[in-house]
Amino acid sequence: MAGYRSLRDFDWTLWTVTLVICALGVLEIYSATRDSIWKTVWSKQILCIFLGVVLAWIVSQIDYHTLLGHVPWMYAVTVGLLAVTFVLGVTIFGSRRWIPLAFGFRLQVSEFAKIVIVLVVARYLSAIRNDRMEMRDLLKLCGLVALPMLMVMKQPDLGTSLTYLPILAVGIFLVGLRWQYWAAILAIGLLLVPVGWYFYLKDYQKERLATFVDPERDPKGSGYQVIQSKIAVGSGGLWGRGVTKGSQTQLRFLPVPHTDFIMAAFAEEHGFVGIVVVLGLYLLLLMQIVQNAQQAPDKAGIYICMGIGTMLLFHLLVNVGMVIGRMPVTGIPLPLMSYGGSSILTTFMMLGLVNNVRLRRFVN
Repeated sequence: MAGYRSLRDFDWTLWTVTLVICALGVLEIYSATRDSIWKTVWSKQILCIFLGVVLAWIVSQIDYHTLLGHVPWMYAVTVGLLAVTFVLGVTIFGSRRWIPLAFGFRLQVSEFAKIVIVLVVARYLSAIRNDRMEMRDLLKLCGLVALPMLMVMKQPDLGTSLTYLPILAVGIFLVGLRWQYWAAILAIGLLLVPVGWYFYLKDYQKERLATFVDPERDPKGSGYQVIQSKIAVGSGGLWGRGVTKGSQTQLRFLPVPHTDFIMAAFAEEHGFVGIVVVLGLYLLLLMQIVQNAQQAPDKAGIYICMGIGTMLLFHLLVNVGMVIGRMPVTGIPLPLMSYGGSSILTTFMMLGLVNNVRLRRFVN
């Protein structure tokens, strides 16, 4: 019974790939911030990776069924902290997302909320005994996800709030839903689009969507980031310009290249070949998560792994699409590579949950 916690049962492929991606991220953060006001953030990223490994190990040792049993108070605490953010949070780039901590560190509660939503969806769906979801179950689960999602939107942080939807969507897909309900969801979604555009989206968010359609309409304003990002990606060529030698990155034409647009900086310095290698590593990481879902001992484990895998895939598709102008700029970071303590810690904890499921795959 205790054998499932032996070291050989850890998913070493997953952790090796994770740390290689992190190492490439640190290298690019160092290169992109050299001789700038952010020149020390690469060392903070290394510290966060180390803390992330520790947290991932702790999360993997606590039976995920125990975690599911504590979901109600975890959800309540998360919603409470999101409310506290509106009062005590610091405003950066127009968004109040971070609660200040000691030694200059800040906590982005909306990032850690992803873990809670994964557990909420897994707990709720694993308790359903029918072959398919009924409308009352769907409405209850959507309500549970909608509350933190709306609170994060209010910060405002549309990008992070949208990352909660893939977790919900893949859970509903796996448990099954009548086609009539899917049609109703699609119809309601289409009706809400104009409502959201006219009554909810802020002016800068509308401008981002308009810029996505035509970046050249405001090349020195809202379209600047996308245009410079595409130039950086194109200038990398096949092999790249080399570490610390990217003109768009080193001459600061590409704004904050160590965060949301780190893939553009990486493409400029490592070229098409480097991008293929990184995307291959992400593909291997996602395949390992899906494999662990297939070996999960119960439905809850499947929902946890697939929720995490789908959310990471959403991050990857939106971020990469954003830097090449195929997705609107939303502020969604590239997992494990973009600078950001809360994002790194959250991702490691979620991968710890995946390993948690793996360690208990032989437990009846």
